[in-house]
Amino acid sequence: MSQLLILAAEETENPLVPPIPELVIGLLAFVIVFGFLAWKLLPNINKVLEQRREAIEGGIEKAEAAQTEAQSVLEQYKAQLAEARHEAARLRQEATEQGATLIAEMRAEGQRQRDEIVAAGHTQIDADRKAAAQSLRQDVGTLATDLAGKLVGESLEDHARQSRVIDRFLSELEEKAEAAR
Repeated sequence: MSQLLILAAEETENPLVPPIPELVIGLLAFVIVFGFLAWKLLPNINKVLEQRREAIEGGIEKAEAAQTEAQSVLEQYKAQLAEARHEAARLRQEATEQGATLIAEMRAEGQRQRDEIVAAGHTQIDADRKAAAQSLRQDVGTLATDLAGKLVGESLEDHARQSRVIDRFLSELEEKAEAAR
């Protein structure tokens, strides 16, 4: 029986619920440890968490500031690029205009040189024609004088007489040529 009583006493006791003195001592130890941790460790933990929060917020603010600055620099670069493109277009336009002006000047210079060459050619042709006419006049005059001398039977070697005969003969030929036109 005694064993039965011991077994019955053990069965009424719940193994999950500790005895009251152990519960009080455990609870008192928990409060002391929790109080010590709250007094010593919690301020340090809060301090570290606050520093982290400030660092994160500061990092975010710095990132936002950097992003704002990067955006303004991007806008400046875009403006400079647009200005450079505008300047390049202006320079191309100026070069085109200068090229057109240069081409027009070269054409005018070429035309002027051509006119000078043509005028010089006409002058040379006129001089050559006059020289040929003079040479022809002399040759025709000499031939005419020789022929006339043979026909007349006397020498027409007198230079003044030759010139008069030749001039008169050629004048008659020119009058006939102009009348024929």
